[in-house]
Amino acid sequence: MKSVLSKETGGPETLVVEEIEIPAPGKGEVLIDVAACAINFPDTLIIRDMYQFKPPRPFAPGGEISGTIEQLGEGVEGFAVGDRVICGLGNGGLQEKVVAPAAKLFKVPDGIDLVQASALLMTYGTTIHGLKDRGNIKEGETVLILGAAGGVGLSAIELAKAYGCRVVAAVSTEEKAEVARNAGADEVVIYPRAPFDKDTSKKLASDFKEAVGPNGADIVYDIVGGDYSEPALRSIAWEGRFLVVGFPAGIAKMPLNLTLLKSCDIRGVFWGAFTAREPERNNANIAELFDLWKAGKISPLISETYPIERAHEAITKLENRGAIGKLVVTME
Repeated sequence: MKSVLSKETGGPETLVVEEIEIPAPGKGEVLIDVAACAINFPDTLIIRDMYQFKPPRPFAPGGEISGTIEQLGEGVEGFAVGDRVICGLGNGGLQEKVVAPAAKLFKVPDGIDLVQASALLMTYGTTIHGLKDRGNIKEGETVLILGAAGGVGLSAIELAKAYGCRVVAAVSTEEKAEVARNAGADEVVIYPRAPFDKDTSKKLASDFKEAVGPNGADIVYDIVGGDYSEPALRSIAWEGRFLVVGFPAGIAKMPLNLTLLKSCDIRGVFWGAFTAREPERNNANIAELFDLWKAGKISPLISETYPIERAHEAITKLENRGAIGKLVVTME
């Protein structure tokens, strides 16, 4: 079978596609015939040894797959050969067949396309955990989303609207602004590219404040970090919740006096750790996502698909912040 392998530390250009043996599932595992592997920000980090987890080389990146169960390992219950599933992995998804723990699988309901389903788990799983479990989202609140045209950002727009909130989407281009509007954003702010000087930061804070309104943003969903975070924090509401989701633009240095002035919270959103610590709550969240999908309230946007031989191009585009929605590698 074909596998995209990281054999040395480096960027996407260091990845190679090679034929390797098909693995056999062990106890409690299944072998999945992979339909698609969605590309996510951790894929850009793990190959550079910059992620929280550093698997031994050679390894395949790719943390989110969809496919069909081909073989059951010993002791697996609740699944059968032929079941359509999605699965979150630390790595290993960019290959034609994958062995995965049955405990990490979710069945894909009939009528949902497998390739599109590959784009659900990490983005929408992160966001439903962020908005509900960490953000305590309530109907009628205002949510400011940074990086709103990427996969996680679009999931935040759709879920915030599904929960009855007003959404302000912050993006870097007019093209991305149109995507955010189509996803349901009520207002859009187009921000310049960092780094910012003091005047630019102040102007962006003013733009955020104008867009969210006089009461401020009840939730700031920050997927970007860097120089963008402080202007967003300055637009937060009294007792608002600032959710730290990611930082492709760098780790922000926040003036903590602002938390005192607004009596607000800065809260981390680490979905991966949540899934391990509280699997039952995560399972309930994923079930809710499928219900929302079937009800027409969410629908993952895949802007481009790539064959396995061009997986490095997908990772490069995401790393360069050129992706709109999700980029997916298909195994056909």
